[in-house]
Amino acid sequence: MKRVLLTFFFFISFFCFAQNEDNKLVEGELKATVINAQTDFPMVSVHVVNLNKVVGTITDQKGKFTIRAAVNDTLYLSFLGFKSQKVRVTNDMFKFEDTEIALTELAYALEEVIVRPYQLTGYLEIDVKNLPINNAYQYSISGLSKSYEAGSKNPSAVTKVLGAILNPADLLRNLFGKKPRQMRKLRQMKEDDDIRNLLASKFDRETLTELLQLEKVDIEDILNNCNYSKSFINTANDLQILDAISSCYEEYKVLNRR
Repeated sequence: MKRVLLTFFFFISFFCFAQNEDNKLVEGELKATVINAQTDFPMVSVHVVNLNKVVGTITDQKGKFTIRAAVNDTLYLSFLGFKSQKVRVTNDMFKFEDTEIALTELAYALEEVIVRPYQLTGYLEIDVKNLPINNAYQYSISGLSKSYEAGSKNPSAVTKVLGAILNPADLLRNLFGKKPRQMRKLRQMKEDDDIRNLLASKFDRETLTELLQLEKVDIEDILNNCNYSKSFINTANDLQILDAISSCYEEYKVLNRR
């Protein structure tokens, strides 16, 4: 009986020791290499974002990167012309620094391109009249420190602006109240230079949707209801969109306290 008990306690002690050893690898600096799935060549300047820690980095000349992470964190890798990929962090990725992550090249089907969408003649006075005019208007109201974009000029534009200012709390509460955790990431995203540099070069909203756990439609709804014009929504880069959402969220927090 004593021998059985001793054997039992030995296995319990061994299990606990092994578990403690694993726990040492739960969090730290993760190192890995990104390669091209077709050629096996290392990929330079791939953007890597930890969606849980809200930190980012890029790969060096050898395709290697180092990022702060923990087991079960999700890494989001993106590179122009390649399919973005999400990778779940495991214990083995900490134990073995030769981890390789492969990205797959996207195949694009080229369509017919219209080189001259406008009928230009070469005469400035005539061509100026043929070019489209940006009809996005901003309204400035005395007593407010910022102006509001109201989209194309139409009879309801001023009403839309006044409605957003006079009754903004209900409007923004519906937008942000359901996703408080995601919105708290905004400040972290704005403070990380690597993430800001990444977003400044992107226009597809993919990284934003992954970080904030929002759909592209949600982002458009937020900006529409915060009185940003369609022109801004369609042409701004992801960093400008981030700053716009953040500004709108800060207004929501102030109004919500009241």
